[in-house]
Amino acid sequence: MQLYCNNLTTYKRLATLEVKVGDLLIGSNHPIRVQTMTTTDTMDTAGTVAQTIRCIEAGAELVRITAPSKKEAENLLLIKNELRKQGYTTPLVADIHFTPNAAEVAARIVEKVRVNPGNYVDKKKFETIDYTDVEYQEEIDRIRERFTPLVNICREYGTAMRIGTNHGSLSDRIMSRYGDTPMGMVESAMEFLRIAEDLHYRNIVLSMKASNPQVMVQAYRLLVQTMQQELGHCYPLHLGVTEAGDGEDGRIKSAIGIGTLLEDGVGDTIRVSLTEDPEFELPVCRDIIKRYTNRNDYTAIPPVEQLPYSPFSYKRRESIVVENTGDKQVPVVVADYSHAGHLQPDDLRAIGYTYDAPSDKWNIGDAAADYIYTGRQLPAFGLPGTLRPIVDADYWETLENRADSLPYYDTPGYLQACRQGTLARINFVWVNCNEAAITAWDELLTQLAQPDAAAHTILVATATGSNAMTAVRRFFIRLLDKNITVPVIIQSVSPQANADEHLIHHATETGALLLDGFGDGIWLVNNPAIPADQATLNNVAFGILQATRTRISKTEYISCPSCGRTLFDLQETTARIRAVTHHLKGVKIAIMGCIVNGPGEMADADFGYVGSGVGKITLYKGKEIVKRGLNSDVAVNELINLIRENGMWVEKN
Repeated sequence: MQLYCNNLTTYKRLATLEVKVGDLLIGSNHPIRVQTMTTTDTMDTAGTVAQTIRCIEAGAELVRITAPSKKEAENLLLIKNELRKQGYTTPLVADIHFTPNAAEVAARIVEKVRVNPGNYVDKKKFETIDYTDVEYQEEIDRIRERFTPLVNICREYGTAMRIGTNHGSLSDRIMSRYGDTPMGMVESAMEFLRIAEDLHYRNIVLSMKASNPQVMVQAYRLLVQTMQQELGHCYPLHLGVTEAGDGEDGRIKSAIGIGTLLEDGVGDTIRVSLTEDPEFELPVCRDIIKRYTNRNDYTAIPPVEQLPYSPFSYKRRESIVVENTGDKQVPVVVADYSHAGHLQPDDLRAIGYTYDAPSDKWNIGDAAADYIYTGRQLPAFGLPGTLRPIVDADYWETLENRADSLPYYDTPGYLQACRQGTLARINFVWVNCNEAAITAWDELLTQLAQPDAAAHTILVATATGSNAMTAVRRFFIRLLDKNITVPVIIQSVSPQANADEHLIHHATETGALLLDGFGDGIWLVNNPAIPADQATLNNVAFGILQATRTRISKTEYISCPSCGRTLFDLQETTARIRAVTHHLKGVKIAIMGCIVNGPGEMADADFGYVGSGVGKITLYKGKEIVKRGLNSDVAVNELINLIRENGMWVEKN
């Protein structure tokens, strides 16, 4: 498999063209830039200026402002002038969707315009059209005629442009020929990029956003490969997971999508789209990109020239079943209680188990861990039957009753136990994937090539340092090369200083591997010097599996980050909908502020709640309008009724 980046086991920034946005340079070897988008009404000049200043002071290097029509585009001049009057020179970006005339006005005012190729010229009607090649070319000619004036204005005024594809707003033309696919997203952007190239305009950044990190990552990778093969050069890339949502889930999903690509050296500017005030997006951006500041250890991991798997499509690595781990079993979660001290039944509440003393029974939640690592102790009480304890191997060997726990070996200890014939029925084996340990892999892999050994072994793959994820990926590649199918749990050890940074670290380290089909479970560990919040770690673990679509344990919300087009209070409404639907495991609900972000950008959702006028809501089932023009005060109840009518409602316990 041809690589799309420098090397998937070595970090190095992808070489791109340099783009100038005002005085800000993006791409090439310039730092990864952070940006956000205002949520105020663009016609509210004072409010937009005030929020823009808050964003700048929070660290935004670009600020995007919506311009849904010509009047908002014209008002950008007042906003820009007031900002400059107050001494703020941060570049502004106009966000354009359906209105070329607004883009042409804005391009004369602000430093950058963003256009969505899915709806800049086309209107989405969800029609499937069987184009002949001649008819398809006529469509391209129509785009060229409508897009060329904007390119010429940008070239004349020195304005930069982002060609920003969204997974859910692909045109009917693209959908008819390529389907709702990453390749369709790439082709949507390339149609516009080819026109700009023909016009000798290159001050362009591209993006491939989706609410599904798996789709997003595949689309960016395909885009890079397409530019390399077709153009011979790459444009800078703006990374983001669109409609990521709010709170912990939004941060996890963003870190997985953005972090996976940054780990590959792909990405030049990022925006984290949260359903929160925009200034709260910026600390998350900084936490994500600081991993790549001054990261120059290019040769730490031995390179791989050819991949034994495709980075452009998802296929889970084949593995055998050992206990409840591997093959088609959902990835397991290991809870680390090795530093917890003397355990009590109530300690397990944090990982999904609640003990009821009167009935002497355990209640098990949807997000309940599968294994508990207790180090050199065993609980003095009976664990629930679905939770298996793991203990250190040397401690396990001292136990009279070994059947109730599973030993955890390091690699040398495991190999010695193999030679002595003292292994347990199921054995966990810690594998150090850093470079220094690579020579020790050979004996381990030789042992695991034997079916009897593999059938009793679960590996725990981990690494430390800035190249930890790529080191673990290198180990998975070795397993593929050797056709070894033993299940592997990914262990992520975070050296970070606080809960926010731990979340980013774990989501990036494990999410990047899960999106490539690697991993039969995850085991998250925080810096041992800092007491672990087990409930938070458990929530993050299940949130990572949910965001990578590898294990569904809760409702998923696809919620846009709000902007000047929003027709209701998104944060309040999202909270209200979440409060009454959070127990609907596996149901995907989109909450969109306006028709621009729905129905297209909620492509994955089962149900949609979309602003269609001031105080008015339209409900969708998939991409089909079910109820239109509902008053917002009854719309949440009507959403519940819609879910109920489609057989996906369950009562809360």
